[in-house]
Amino acid sequence: MKKTVLAIAAGAAVAATAPAAADYPNRPIQMIIPFGVGGATDISGRALSAALGKIVPQPIVVTNRTGAGGATGSVVVRDADGDGYTLLYARVGTHTTNPALNPNLPYTVDEFRFIGVYEINPVACVVNSNSDIHTIEDLIEEVKANPGFVSFSSAGVGSMPHFAGLMVLSVFGIDDVDEDVIHIPTEGDGAALTAVLQGTSDFYCGSTSPAAPFVASGQMRPLLVTTPEAVPGFDAPTSADLNMPELEVMVGWTGIAGPASLPDDIAGMWGEWLAEAVQDAEFLRIMEAGGSQVRLMDPEESVRFVNTAADAFATMARELGITLVD
Repeated sequence: MKKTVLAIAAGAAVAATAPAAADYPNRPIQMIIPFGVGGATDISGRALSAALGKIVPQPIVVTNRTGAGGATGSVVVRDADGDGYTLLYARVGTHTTNPALNPNLPYTVDEFRFIGVYEINPVACVVNSNSDIHTIEDLIEEVKANPGFVSFSSAGVGSMPHFAGLMVLSVFGIDDVDEDVIHIPTEGDGAALTAVLQGTSDFYCGSTSPAAPFVASGQMRPLLVTTPEAVPGFDAPTSADLNMPELEVMVGWTGIAGPASLPDDIAGMWGEWLAEAVQDAEFLRIMEAGGSQVRLMDPEESVRFVNTAADAFATMARELGITLVD
């Protein structure tokens, strides 16, 4: 599979031709969340936007633009003017799993300029608390006993929960994941978890943040977390407990990105605002409640992180025989 390269230098070169914005910002700034309400990106993006609203001298307008596993909202930002008034809450699904696994994606990662990745979150697999499935071993046995009947929901084709659901089953010995389980794509993590809650989906594997309230209320039961360390609030085996280190690549992340033509001066302003916003007490409380780790990366580190993750996903997909088709 061809490697997708995110080139900060290319973005900077384009940006250098854009006019300076001495009066920026002088009107509201639109922040696009490319997934639905209640999902990991939505929770993170709205929490950070509230913190940014205390710092940025113009209103922050948050808009959910769903569709195509996050591609619809991403394209809106890719095609926007590089004037700093339309930015994206980029996510692992939009800029890691989708580019690594979907050759038909309508954008490339180097068409965006990253301001910074700021959040890392583990992945958990959960089921309805009324389910007869109590452990990951129970889930695997059910899939093997009834191939083609067990279903899982995701935030859309190419999203982290799509890949995570397939990958977890593959690691535990399900050979024909595309044949043996039913994938139910939705418009975001919130809708995917609602499907599990309503019984129209058997399980979900995705970021801990949107699943945390359901687990805390006793409505859902966690089967595993992909980190070697335990996740507060998720009483489930870790990758280390299961002796499955290959699960550890499955982590979510969120960052802010703009079009590749975003100029240096505006990107620099956003870097300063972001560094201050991630220290906001209420933002940190929300992130901690969802099991997320706040870790702000500068643009260059963000580029390396995203590319390394994309390579890891693509390699694992090839090794496991997982393919995504639009």
